[in-house]
Amino acid sequence: MKAEKIVYDHNESSFGIAVFDADGLAEIDIYNENRAVEGNVYLGRIVKKINLAHDKFGFMVEIGDGMEAFLNSYEPALKEANMSEGQSVVVQVAQEKRAEKGAKVVRNVQLVGVNLVYCPFKYDVEYSRKIEDVVKAEKYQHLVRENCVGQEGWILRTIAVEASEQEIIDEMKHLREIYENIRKKARTMSAPALLFAKESPLLEYVRRYHDSLREVVVDSPNLAEEVKNVFAGTVTLQREGFEEYGVDDAIVEALNRTVKLKHSGALHIEETRACVAIDVDSGGVHGGGEVDALNLEAAKEIARQIRLRNLAGKIVVDFAGSSEYRFMKAVIDVLEEELADDAAHSRVLGLSRGGNIEILRQRRRPTLRDLYTVECPTCSGTGRVEP
Repeated sequence: MKAEKIVYDHNESSFGIAVFDADGLAEIDIYNENRAVEGNVYLGRIVKKINLAHDKFGFMVEIGDGMEAFLNSYEPALKEANMSEGQSVVVQVAQEKRAEKGAKVVRNVQLVGVNLVYCPFKYDVEYSRKIEDVVKAEKYQHLVRENCVGQEGWILRTIAVEASEQEIIDEMKHLREIYENIRKKARTMSAPALLFAKESPLLEYVRRYHDSLREVVVDSPNLAEEVKNVFAGTVTLQREGFEEYGVDDAIVEALNRTVKLKHSGALHIEETRACVAIDVDSGGVHGGGEVDALNLEAAKEIARQIRLRNLAGKIVVDFAGSSEYRFMKAVIDVLEEELADDAAHSRVLGLSRGGNIEILRQRRRPTLRDLYTVECPTCSGTGRVEP
C-alpha cells in the first residue's frame, strides 16, 4: 500500500492514527495509553499455572494491564519454563488484549529498531526477504556478524540497506543498551512493572510508509518536532484531526456489518470467536462476466476492510458465483497483491474444498469492533429479537 497522509489525534487517555492512500482512508489504529501495547516489556508476576492440551502447560501472568496475560511454558529456542505462583518473569507483549481475552506474552524478547531487530535469545543473523538488493543485504549481514558480542541474534529490516555501515553498528550498540537497561530494572523493581515501552507508534507508521508519504498531521508542536527528525515531507499542526478529516465518521461506518461496493453488490462481514466470515452479495448480478468483475472489485475492497478494521486470525470469504478454481484464480491473485505489503503478515491460503477462499492474518492488535464495542449482556452478541 502507498500511503500519502497520516493523521494523528490525541484524546484524553487514548490516541489514534489514521492512514490515507489515494483512494481515501486505508487504516485506523487506536491506542489506549493505559493498556499493554504490543512490543512493551514487563516484569510480570505468575498468578497461576494452567494445564493445556498434550501434557503442556502455561501461566497466567499479572502485568498491570487490568487483565491477566497468558504465557506458554514452551517457546522455540528457549528452555521450557517451570515456575510457580508468585515468581517474577520478564515478558514481552506479543498480542494485545482484546474483548474477553487478556494479552499474550512471551519470554523471547525482541527489540525492534529502525534498521535492526535485536534478538537476545537467538544465535543467528538474518535479513528481510523483502530486500531486493541481495548483494548489499549479504554484505550487511556479514557486517552485523562481525560486530556481534557473544551469542546474540539480529534481523536486518527492509530499510537497513539504506543506512550507512556506521548507522548499523551504532544501532546495534543502542539496542544492546536498551536490553541491558531492561535487565537492570528487572533486578531492582517489583512485579508487575513496565520495563520498556516501545517508541511512539506514529513514528513507526512514518517509517513504514516513508517512500510514498507526503504529509503527516499532528496535534502538538512537540510531536511535530519528533516527526521532523524522521520525515522530510510536510508536517501539519491540526487540532482534532480525526474530526477535520472525517475519520470519526469512517470509524462509525467501519463498525457496520455491511459494506456496499461501488458498482453493485455488497460485503457482509461477521466477526466471530472462531473466525471472520465475509460473504460477497452479488446484488442481483447473474452474468458470468459481471460476476467476475464483481468478485475482483470485492477482493480489493476486502483487502481494504481487513486493514481498516484490523481483522485477524482465520478469515473465510465466500465469493459470488461459481467456486471453481479457474474462476477464482484471478481473485486470489488480487488478494495476494493487495495484501503483499501488509505489516500484520497476511497469507492467502487459497481455495478450500468447500469453495471458500481462506486468509490467515497475524493477530497483534484488537479489531476496531473490540476497541469500540462490548458484547450485549442481554443477547450475548446474537443481536436478534423474537418476531
